[in-house]
Amino acid sequence: MNKILDLNSAKSTLSKQEKIGQLFMPAAFINDTEEEIQAIEKLITEHHVGGLCFFHSRASAATNYEGKKMVIYNEHSFTTLQKLIKRYQKASKHRLLMAIDAEWGLAMRIENTPQYPYAITLGAIDHDKDLVFQVGRNIAHDCKQAGIHYNLSPVSDINNNPDNPVIGYRSFGENKFNVALKSIQYIKGMQSEGIASSVKHFPGHGDTAVDSHLGLPQIDKSKEDLLDNELSPFIELIKENVDSIMVGHLSVPALSNGRNVSSSISKEMISGLLRKELGFKGVVISDALNMHAVSKNYPNKGELEWLAFDAGNDILCFAEHIPEGIKEITLKATETQIESAFERVWKLKEKTINADVSNPSETINPDFLNQKIAQKSITLFSGSKENISEFRETGFLSLSYSKGSENEFVRELKNLFKFKHLTVDQLDSSKVKNEKNILLSIFPPQVKPTDNFGFTNKEIELVNELINTKNVVLYLFGNPYALGVFDYEKAKACVLAYQDFKVFQQVAANHFAGSIIAEGKMPVTL
Repeated sequence: MNKILDLNSAKSTLSKQEKIGQLFMPAAFINDTEEEIQAIEKLITEHHVGGLCFFHSRASAATNYEGKKMVIYNEHSFTTLQKLIKRYQKASKHRLLMAIDAEWGLAMRIENTPQYPYAITLGAIDHDKDLVFQVGRNIAHDCKQAGIHYNLSPVSDINNNPDNPVIGYRSFGENKFNVALKSIQYIKGMQSEGIASSVKHFPGHGDTAVDSHLGLPQIDKSKEDLLDNELSPFIELIKENVDSIMVGHLSVPALSNGRNVSSSISKEMISGLLRKELGFKGVVISDALNMHAVSKNYPNKGELEWLAFDAGNDILCFAEHIPEGIKEITLKATETQIESAFERVWKLKEKTINADVSNPSETINPDFLNQKIAQKSITLFSGSKENISEFRETGFLSLSYSKGSENEFVRELKNLFKFKHLTVDQLDSSKVKNEKNILLSIFPPQVKPTDNFGFTNKEIELVNELINTKNVVLYLFGNPYALGVFDYEKAKACVLAYQDFKVFQQVAANHFAGSIIAEGKMPVTL
């Protein structure tokens, strides 16, 4: 594999255009065609890009905002990624910095790879913060086996808007102290394996109801309020000397002298607030420059790349107009701007060289750690264990909202209790007319809040009728915000399991049976 020069040698050896090329991180797609792969190799050899950010495919959720293209799944994506990384490294004169979004593991981008719980689930852990460290460590280990050096996570936004369409479950919650603590533990876990991190999305994407993939969200808060809340985790993480910070696409007039401009191209927010006021010395990376919050406003090729660099971004992620961007920066940037950004990026490369493994090992089986997380995160949101005990002892009908006729939760309980089981699609009023107690297990169809988490109005009405007329104990296996579409306050008890993984369902069954105490704490407010 190509080696990396030490910083002093690189500064004296690389040409100006090569140094500027090092600041670009175009997207690479695991399931590209040979023609598309060769086009990326051409970018590497001709324009000396510094790194690549990997996505599943050109039709994947990260780039297919309008959902018009079907994602084709490839069970061999992981080995394809390994081979591609080797091929791209071989094509590069200088070692490439390989990045990916692996917030809950490589599974965020690659099928058949380990998946860990969403950040909101980790946010529910009230004790044993070491579990979050272990998640970061395991994810970093898996990244190394693929050839990835740079995990663009964790999400350190405070999610304080239940209707947030893009953060939500990706955040550790709404409490600034909890978000900062869990972010630090996750990062330290990754650092223990030599993987770089990037906290995101500065200055805080939590209090929005607009998806910045589609439009530019605006946050109308005072600077004082932002410093006290949204910016607080970033301030704490800067004290920990984090590797890098990703700047989001957000309009925050209070931080841009009243201007309605995206934070990702705001000098006031990056060079001013982040660098000078908050004292951040590490790498600043832009959020994906193809996102419609900014890309649709700058049709002239190279203009957006220049504005992002001039504002203070060191790495231009998902830049789509690289030759034009290099040309604009070459013509307009000062030597100091170029040298400073190049130095920060090269130092990050030097730091991550130890993450390279010559003989990759297997990824880590996540089940053992996920089971421990399930036990520590399960949350008795309303009601009491006495309510559940009384309910359990007097008999019940099991009713599930799930894709299958049964699920692991119900299967586990059938080993312990005798009861009838129905799914919502089997339900009619005659089947529950004489039932007093209903054990309701709900698996939301989707994790995002759009269209009521995928529930139809008829399904919501049906569940609410049961909650209002029967004794209902409700177990939710998904985003806790999904409770908000139901009359959950009327239930005898509500328990949050957060994930639908098999081990989370098993833990939930043991909780209902009374053998596990719910230790979790709801990380958000409904």
